[in-house]
Amino acid sequence: MESATGKDIPDKRCRRFGIIAVEFGFITPEQLKQALSEQIDDDLADNPHRLIGKIFVEKDWMTYQQIEIVLKELFMEERL
Repeated sequence: MESATGKDIPDKRCRRFGIIAVEFGFITPEQLKQALSEQIDDDLADNPHRLIGKIFVEKDWMTYQQIEIVLKELFMEERL
């Protein structure tokens, strides 16, 4: 793939936190969409940015242990 500057951009995609949480069955796709919407609304309103995992915990959709599991998976993928 080529960028606007004419340089190649690697096509490797990293799964995001919310996608991994859905794949592990910790949250539903609908919950992910709702949390992303809240995150964007906060950002557009100049409210402090909330990480998606924090939103999941605030809504009691995920536990801190589940957050840790997703983060470990995410960081393992980044090392590969």
